[in-house]
Amino acid sequence: MYRELNPRLICIAAQALTQRIDERFPDSGLRRVSEELLTVAGETEERIGQLRRPDWRLRLLVWSAIALALGAAVFAPVLISVRTDVSDISDLMQGIEAAINNIVFVAIALWFLATVEQRPRRKLALAGLHELRSLAHIIDLHQLNKDPDPAVVRTEGGGMSRRDLACYLDFCSELLSIVSKLAALYAQYLIDERVLGAVNDVETLAGGLSSKIWQKIMILDTVAGRDEGSDLPQDSGGSFAGASAGGLSG
Repeated sequence: MYRELNPRLICIAAQALTQRIDERFPDSGLRRVSEELLTVAGETEERIGQLRRPDWRLRLLVWSAIALALGAAVFAPVLISVRTDVSDISDLMQGIEAAINNIVFVAIALWFLATVEQRPRRKLALAGLHELRSLAHIIDLHQLNKDPDPAVVRTEGGGMSRRDLACYLDFCSELLSIVSKLAALYAQYLIDERVLGAVNDVETLAGGLSSKIWQKIMILDTVAGRDEGSDLPQDSGGSFAGASAGGLSG
């Protein structure tokens, strides 16, 4: 059970995160974004179920068409009168060229039939990945104006305390992690080059945006530590630490 992602467990994690955001920031836009992500998570679970479920009617039609194509390729030389005598080298080269063209056309037809079922699955997966990419950018928009500068944090009215701001940024990072996990589901159940490329793009985007958020959290921690140090009592000789050291040495 620990060798593949479980869509149901990801939906449960998204629901738990939405509840935590609702408890901490009930009137925020981030809560509405988290609810939308929870809806997308449920839709992703349904899409994954469709991707995993084989379309037996389509497969039967494809296999029948492939069998007919192979049968026609095998029995065509028997049913059609073919000249075996060659007058010169030019006739031989024309015959070889015609045979190669027929083989190429049959191979292209077989490849087209073999990928008939794959194309609608790819379209469905790419549509879901496009939604996840948009959600990642929307989550990033909600944290763009959250400046860790203390003057902004302490602003009256629309401001936040440092603790609330750190929690808000952490929620944004967790939402981006859910986006990345939902994208990885498509690569897990659909082996397709274009889908794998789109999944990598979404994961790279979510990881890059999350890194920027954590830089803000680190700046916030640094500012908080500096301000806590500045709140310590000072004397004329310097910091509180320096005064203590002088007292001990005396």
